[in-house]
Amino acid sequence: MPDGHAPEPDIDATNSPVRPYILTWGRQNCDVVRLDMISVVIAARSDVDEMALEPEQLAILTLCRRPLSVAEVSAHMDIPVAVVKVLISDLIGRGHVLARAPYTSQSPVGRDILQAVLDGIQRL
Repeated sequence: MPDGHAPEPDIDATNSPVRPYILTWGRQNCDVVRLDMISVVIAARSDVDEMALEPEQLAILTLCRRPLSVAEVSAHMDIPVAVVKVLISDLIGRGHVLARAPYTSQSPVGRDILQAVLDGIQRL
């Protein structure tokens, strides 16, 4: 420190907790639908105006050509789940992706699903 100035701290912007929230313009809540970490997301259509979307949204559309959970999308993109939820919510609002809660033990099961399971068991 011979010139009297303190050295600047070494800041890695990629690991900053602020950077991911820039992707959502600081929004932390989903506007369209309530998503949780195990909500399943899939691309709804292929005719997308790529110029109207952010690069991260395009990456989500590419990943979601096959069904993925919100947590899986977050892991693939290395972006916090809260940020991914907002980005997915925006895509749902534009009709680019569909999301649904996964089936659980409390989910009502339709007769057609039960019949398909029974038919499969009988074929064994």
